[in-house]
Amino acid sequence: MKKMRWYAKTYVGAVMAFFYLPIAVLILYSFNESKSRSYFTGFTLHWYKSLFTNELIIRSLWNTLFIAFASAVLATIIGTAAAIGLSRMHKAAKSLILGFTYLPMINPEIVTGVSLMLLFVSLQGLLEAIGAAPFSFGFATLILAHVTFNIPYVILNVMPKLRQVDNSIYEAAQDLGCAPLQAFTKVVVPDIMPGIVAGFLTSITMSVDDFVISYFVSGPTSQTLPVTIFSMMRRKVSPEVNALSTILFIVVLTVLLLVNMADARREKAMNKRMGANSVG
Repeated sequence: MKKMRWYAKTYVGAVMAFFYLPIAVLILYSFNESKSRSYFTGFTLHWYKSLFTNELIIRSLWNTLFIAFASAVLATIIGTAAAIGLSRMHKAAKSLILGFTYLPMINPEIVTGVSLMLLFVSLQGLLEAIGAAPFSFGFATLILAHVTFNIPYVILNVMPKLRQVDNSIYEAAQDLGCAPLQAFTKVVVPDIMPGIVAGFLTSITMSVDDFVISYFVSGPTSQTLPVTIFSMMRRKVSPEVNALSTILFIVVLTVLLLVNMADARREKAMNKRMGANSVG
């Protein structure tokens, strides 16, 4: 048993080193005085100062945040409405539609990206043929593309919460004088709110992280941060990219720690209440 524990600890340590050692090297070289990727010549904050004065990166960052927030809001509204509709359908029809809904998650991203690009090109040609005002690749195409692949994640988060909703409470609210819409917003929405929030946060995460689909549907003035970083790395890995990656890693790690601490405090408070109730 002790030998198995030693093997288990070694395996976990090797996996953690495999995942986090490259990040540690990246963080270290973000403070490197030289542009060298092989030698650490001295400590400096020059690349962080240079990062915040790089207009291309800052503009791409704001583009990414705007597109992520806008697409997450739209995907959350559409996905929540779709999940509610699907929950009311018969089992066979629901299974069939869910299969098509989850297709963007199963498909390789390059297939989805090329398909959306061809769709937007076809729409451009159609609008030009009927004499309507044409559109160009930019924020609109990026938001539509991100909404497309974010909707399944919202449905996936909301559907389990809808299965837990007790319909008798919704009916009781109507019996007590609530209109159907009021009963829905006062009873159903609070019950499924954790799923809605989880779907919204997942949509933001997937949108910020996406590169392949954004690469195919972005325009020259609406590039997201992953596309910009890829364009910069095609020439040479700039230390500014190291600095940017370090900042993103620290922000994500801080948010994760705060969320875990809040969950731990909430669980501790709940256990205290349960203990007090059992004693009483």
